[in-house]
Amino acid sequence: NKKPLNGERWIGKVNFVEIRSFWHIFRSFDRMWSFYILSLQAMIIVAWNGSGELSSMFEGDVFKKVLSIFITAAIMKLGQAVLDLILSWKARRSMSFFVRLRYVLKAVSAAAWVIVLPVTYAYSWKNPPGFARMIRNWFGNGPSSSSLFILAVVIYLSPNMLSALLFMFPIVRRFLERSHLRVVMLMMWWSQSRLYVGRGMHESSVSLFKYTIFWVLLLVSKLAFSYYVEIRPLVKPTKDIMKVHIGTYQWHEFFPRAKNNIGVVIALWAPIVLIRTLGMLRSRFESLPGAFNNYLIPVEKSEQTKKKGILKATFSRKFDKSTSSKEKEAAKFAQMWNEIISSFREEDLISDREKNLLLVPYGADPDLVDLIQWPPFLLASKIPIALDMAKDSKDKDRELKKRMSTDNYMRCAIRECYLSFKSIINFLVLGEREKKVINDIFTLVDAHIAEGNLTTEFNMSALPSLHEQFVQLIDHLLKNKKEDKDQVVIVLLNMLEVVTRDIMEDEIPTLLDSSHGGTYGKDEGMTPLDQRDTYFGELNFPVPVTPKTEAWKEKIRRLHLLLTEKESAMDVPSNLEARRRISFFSNSLFMDMPPAPKVRNMLSFSVLTPYYSEEVLFSVDHLEKQNEDGVSILFYLQKIFPDEWTNFLERVKCESEEELRANDELEEKLRLWASYRGQTLTKTVRGMMYYRKALELQAFLDMAKDEALMEGYKAAESTIEEHSKSETSLLAQCQAVVDMKFSYVVSCQQYGIHKRSGDARAKDILKLMATYPSLRVAYIDEVEKTSEDKSKKNVRKVYYSALVKAAPPTKTIDSTDPVQRLDQDIYRIKLPGPAILGEGKPENQNHAIIFTRGEGLQTIDMNQDNYLEEAFKMRNLLQEFQKHDGVRYPTILGLREHIFTGSVSSLAWFMSNQETSFVTIGQRLLANPLRVRFHYGHPDVFDRLFHLTRGGVSKASKVINLSEDIFAGFNSTVREGSVTHHEYIQVGKGRDVGLNQISIFEAKIANGNGEQTLSRDIYRLGHRFDFFRMLSCYFTTIGFYFSTLLTVLTVYVFLYGRLYLVLSGLEDGLSTHRAIRDNKPLQIALASQSVVQIGFLMALPMVMEIGLEKGFRVALSDFILMQLQLAPVFFTFSLGTKTHYYGKTLLHGGAEYRATGRSFVVFHAKFADNYRLYSRSHFVKGIELLILLVVYHIFGRSYRSAVVYILITIQIWFMVGTWLFAPFLFNPSGFEWQKIVDDWTDWKKWINNHGGIGVSPDKSWESWWEKEHEHLRYSGIRGIITEIILALRFFIYQYGLVYHLNITNNKSFLVYGVSWLVILLILVLMKAVSAGRRRLSADYQLLFRLVKGFIFITFLSIFITLIVLPHMTLRDVVVCILAFMPTGWGLLLIAQACKPLIQQAGFWGSVQTLARGYEIIMGLLLFTPVAFLAWFPFVSEFQTRMLFNQAFSRGLQISRILGGGGQRKGHHSSSNKE
Repeated sequence: NKKPLNGERWIGKVNFVEIRSFWHIFRSFDRMWSFYILSLQAMIIVAWNGSGELSSMFEGDVFKKVLSIFITAAIMKLGQAVLDLILSWKARRSMSFFVRLRYVLKAVSAAAWVIVLPVTYAYSWKNPPGFARMIRNWFGNGPSSSSLFILAVVIYLSPNMLSALLFMFPIVRRFLERSHLRVVMLMMWWSQSRLYVGRGMHESSVSLFKYTIFWVLLLVSKLAFSYYVEIRPLVKPTKDIMKVHIGTYQWHEFFPRAKNNIGVVIALWAPIVLIRTLGMLRSRFESLPGAFNNYLIPVEKSEQTKKKGILKATFSRKFDKSTSSKEKEAAKFAQMWNEIISSFREEDLISDREKNLLLVPYGADPDLVDLIQWPPFLLASKIPIALDMAKDSKDKDRELKKRMSTDNYMRCAIRECYLSFKSIINFLVLGEREKKVINDIFTLVDAHIAEGNLTTEFNMSALPSLHEQFVQLIDHLLKNKKEDKDQVVIVLLNMLEVVTRDIMEDEIPTLLDSSHGGTYGKDEGMTPLDQRDTYFGELNFPVPVTPKTEAWKEKIRRLHLLLTEKESAMDVPSNLEARRRISFFSNSLFMDMPPAPKVRNMLSFSVLTPYYSEEVLFSVDHLEKQNEDGVSILFYLQKIFPDEWTNFLERVKCESEEELRANDELEEKLRLWASYRGQTLTKTVRGMMYYRKALELQAFLDMAKDEALMEGYKAAESTIEEHSKSETSLLAQCQAVVDMKFSYVVSCQQYGIHKRSGDARAKDILKLMATYPSLRVAYIDEVEKTSEDKSKKNVRKVYYSALVKAAPPTKTIDSTDPVQRLDQDIYRIKLPGPAILGEGKPENQNHAIIFTRGEGLQTIDMNQDNYLEEAFKMRNLLQEFQKHDGVRYPTILGLREHIFTGSVSSLAWFMSNQETSFVTIGQRLLANPLRVRFHYGHPDVFDRLFHLTRGGVSKASKVINLSEDIFAGFNSTVREGSVTHHEYIQVGKGRDVGLNQISIFEAKIANGNGEQTLSRDIYRLGHRFDFFRMLSCYFTTIGFYFSTLLTVLTVYVFLYGRLYLVLSGLEDGLSTHRAIRDNKPLQIALASQSVVQIGFLMALPMVMEIGLEKGFRVALSDFILMQLQLAPVFFTFSLGTKTHYYGKTLLHGGAEYRATGRSFVVFHAKFADNYRLYSRSHFVKGIELLILLVVYHIFGRSYRSAVVYILITIQIWFMVGTWLFAPFLFNPSGFEWQKIVDDWTDWKKWINNHGGIGVSPDKSWESWWEKEHEHLRYSGIRGIITEIILALRFFIYQYGLVYHLNITNNKSFLVYGVSWLVILLILVLMKAVSAGRRRLSADYQLLFRLVKGFIFITFLSIFITLIVLPHMTLRDVVVCILAFMPTGWGLLLIAQACKPLIQQAGFWGSVQTLARGYEIIMGLLLFTPVAFLAWFPFVSEFQTRMLFNQAFSRGLQISRILGGGGQRKGHHSSSNKE
């Protein structure tokens, strides 16, 4: 009986219809709003009746009144049922019968309860109050019985009691939701319609207990605060106000007989109803290798029983394992640690000197038995200090021993130097008798060391000269030149002389026995050189160079550092980023982390990066291109990262920038250096390929035999070329294992197009594939094919999903060959049509998922980075997928992020701090205990197979899935997945750095949240979660944005309430009554209402996060610094962005992806750009609030205390100032006079340009204005009606203010009518003048000018008459402007909403002219203060200091001077040419 479906027919929605309405917020989270409204009602009843103490709630009558909340609950249930019917009305034909039946029955039962509960309530009173008396009059005055109402309430609450009982036992609830028993299905059908998704989402009892406790404590505190601070203090003033009778009004009052001053009460109550460090690393370095091996090195089977011992065994004195095992552990630690330090050097975070100080010997040294070889930065300056103490040891013997016993690092340094000295001498000297002498000396020294009397037996004052000779010897060994052999002999003889003559008191018997013994020992004269040469004649010098001697060279270098480094290396590494990374890595090893499996046993994973058309690699031209200030990106980077620039020059062995340009290879390195500091694809790819590098090393450590392990990974790498032909070489095996475990796919949507057009980006991507052979690029290829049917010669497009890799360079590639030949297809899959149907990014990810492999999938955005040391922890992280939390396995693993763009400017720093607090503290709390962490476009690792079978990692419907990332989290959760968060691993992330970029980004996020509000996902989560988890879900998704909207709305409601009180004369009337004038509680309540503290509250999570990570002293200083750099201005400004775009999206739609462009913001944004971006979101609203404040200031001044006034309005003044001027404050060179002049010219040109088809909004005001209200065309009738109703608020000013003019003493309604006549007259005159200009100005110019002159004289005479006869004052002129300007704006808004009608009537041109007039006035209002401040040069100086760090500020000042000179030269030369 089903009709066959043809392709054209739309089936329709079945369960849920997305309708644009604010009611979704109530519909999705109805339980929360019901709870809040019922709590408010109960609190007001308790505060109003009885003593106001909470205990009075249980007094007879008060308790009965409190029970009326159940009637309110029933009414709200009915509201919810009706709302469900209305919002699902469009799906009535496609819904199944049972779903329709459920909706109807819900509404009928709710309506029945709305009748039953009030009736039984009315009959529960002996002396019923007003409401109950009215019901009893309707139903007849029967006997009263309270038990009937109680019974009705119990029956009404029985489903809630059942769900509360099930709430305690999540396991039962899970069983019921999954059950297929008829009875259970019927019971569940009533509570929620039966769907595949959203069943069995309950957490374990432990999690449930945790988040329930969290919310109970929070709600108790919140309600207590609301009751004692906001509600109870207002009750007495409200009662006082309601008693006072006011008869005289200052305007025409429509309801003069209204009781209890109800308007004042509403105005009063409305706002209530809405509203760690590197220092630790030094002390913990001893335990670091242990933690390292414990977590990052898999345990051998034979060692699993001894696992507890590893931590101690690696680098401690108490070994409970064999020596070989200890050496292996040390070797493994050294390999990994050194790779990390080398990566720091490659990234130019450290210099060569710092690298040498941080490295640990690669292989274990057989001569240093039982000795720990610490990195030299821990041992630096220990030897020179020990020498200094030893040479005066006669006096300081005790002190030296004490220092050596307490300072472990000093003891290790001394022992290592002595043993290395011994080993080097033994290695160099080959002659038998010399060896005998040397052995005797060492035996003697060892004996004294064992007895502990070395310093007393030997003369230590000669030790510095021995040290000097030894350093000379090491220098020669480092150079290793044959011609230095004689010098080495002399140094060795000198050393022998110092030891035997100066240090040792007794003579060595073997030295006396030797052929030169007699003369050498006794003769004071010098022996001839040729004779003496025979001593140390046989030397192992120069040292032959073999792979084996690499370790020897390293040993020499290390010894040289220990002996010569006199300064303490406390500041190594000096780069802040390097310090942060080492600190985080070291600390993370002490966190709770699953042990690592071997690489061959780990879960395999892929990384996927979606890329559209951002920068791949900066070109040299791009780097050198200067902005108006003469600042290029390269100059900017050199100033922001001065130490990294110096390290880079050292690494490429260049002195200056000019040398880099001389060589193509060096120029390429320069491009890379700059690209690694931007937000480029090259940076992301390098970061992700660290996974491969880390896994290769870990596989080597897993598979290497003892000998290979001792030689080290470095040696294996250096021999790979020799073994490359043989497949069996160890490194080849490691690479094969890694290929199975890791793959990286970059999904470059436009790669095919870029390739055909010869775009530089395609070449750069190809270069990346050649650099990293295992990198794969996926893209959507469009191919034009002619039809196979010969008769039809049409061309159609065929779409393929393609995967390519770099082709092996087998043949020589001719430079004239096109680019296409250099990559090679791996897969090519034909698609049924064009793949991009939604926003682009989701499809870009989803089409490439098929090319990924393995169990895990990490989604990495184009602005992210990774670090080698973090990549080592990836196999630990993947083990989390195998951890069961009692209910389910995790399906998304959340990672923390580090925002690496924080150093760029103060705005970037605020953004980075805000983001850091969200991705650390925020995410941690969401994941545990709240259990509502979703996915936020972060580097989360997905369970790939789980998500592939459930629709991919991002939803791709256009508009509604604008924030596609979070829907992956929603999707995972409603399909019984679980999202966790892990702190021990981090990934870098770039953020937007300029105000305009940040605002566009925040607008996109707010748009996305507006769309989420309408989505079925939020509706299902809101209904299927239990009450407390639903609260968590609300406040961490759309609730944050809705609360922001309410905050701003509160300011409006508060100010319009004041406006009503001031203009109606009620405030004047009330304040003359003593009871109100001296009413302290009222003043306190008003002051507390106004404290909508915005800027400071946003900074609190940051302070907590910085406090936890770096200590609260740092947090406090950072917080103070942020206040000085105007952080509250930034946060208050972003509040306006969020509010505007969230509200606009919910009302009218129009959400769209906004590209922010991830460049460095060192340029100045023009005034017109700022005006276009912020006009509707901030400037219009700011000016509206400004007018409200000014009116309140003028008419409310005479009767209030200054303190209360300041408390009430200072916050709002701050908000107004911020919304109007923050874009100019945070605009680089925003107060520079020349820029201001250019901006004004540009703005005038823009505002006067006519629009038309094809004229872009940034070229003409008209085009921009049309685009600004374009959303109203698609808004639907509801949106337009709402817009018109909202616009009516602008007519209040005129209505109130015309009665306050000196010339109007009459309070009749006619005065208001006359004011409209004046407006009409002005509009008609404007229309006449514009029509006259069109018709007369060309042919009858004189006549037109006479008419204009006549109109002007008439106006002037009327104005003078008004001043003379009814005594109009200057204040009246100001009041007239304040009255009529908002009215004109209100008319404009209504005209825009009714555009089709206005166009038919032929008035659209006039509306446009009026609008342009308003825009010019607004522009002048904003521009004048900025231009005034630009007169003073220090303002610009202050602004640059505030915006950028000091190095850049200084550089910018210098470059301006140079740039100015350059420009002048340019102008001069050009004028000469002319």
